[in-house]
Amino acid sequence: MSPDSRGSFRTSGAAYDGFMGRYSGLLAAPFADFAEVEDGQVAVDVGCGPGALTGELVGRLGAGNVSACDPSPSFVAACRQRHPGVDVHEAAAEELPFADASTDRVLAQLVLHFVDRPDRVAEEFRRVLRPGGVAAASVWHFAEGMEMLRLFWDAALAIDPQAPDEARTLRFGRPGQIAGLLVDHGFSDVHEDAITVSSTYADIDELWHGFLAGVGPAGGYLVGRPEDQQEQVRAELVERLGAPSGAFTLDATALCARGRAGG
Repeated sequence: MSPDSRGSFRTSGAAYDGFMGRYSGLLAAPFADFAEVEDGQVAVDVGCGPGALTGELVGRLGAGNVSACDPSPSFVAACRQRHPGVDVHEAAAEELPFADASTDRVLAQLVLHFVDRPDRVAEEFRRVLRPGGVAAASVWHFAEGMEMLRLFWDAALAIDPQAPDEARTLRFGRPGQIAGLLVDHGFSDVHEDAITVSSTYADIDELWHGFLAGVGPAGGYLVGRPEDQQEQVRAELVERLGAPSGAFTLDATALCARGRAGG
């Protein structure tokens, strides 16, 4: 991760849960299905965060067959606490702390946007996979399919045209990009798909408090703005949502790709 991105993920696991975890937890099961995770395998969760996908892997494979890593100390601590028996390391995706040919599945959920050297990450995926093993990665479709972030950045851009919209600043948010990375690094049987999940908010305040927790690029941007500008962004966001008086639901679409390591 870049220094800015890394800092925006040094929040607590609980803060992440209220902001992005409400989506990543729902994404975990269909993403594990997409990665063809099955009983009897060994799996690694790269960029595990507080452990949403880790928990899904534990349920399928058992804690002793799951390892995980993340560069955020607070997320590593949360993942260890939530999933006893899982081998959790503080490490970046570019330097996986796992032996060569030691796992059947490598999964990276909502990670590739934030890595500094994606080519190195793909090389590390291949290194730790056994012959025939599968690497799978997913990212939010920022430009079209992740309503929470799209609405936020459109509101922010209306107030501040220089706001660092993730659809413009981060890689891998468009179809074909993850698949292309895998193909370029020798993976075969590369396949891509999209997975959509939904989350319901009790009201505008619940959504807004998630951004104020300072998680990720959107939260980091917002808490760095003056209070009056924050309120302008909030008013613009409320208008774009249609000023709901109660509960509302937002969709989030993840772009996914998987590939198989050769012998």
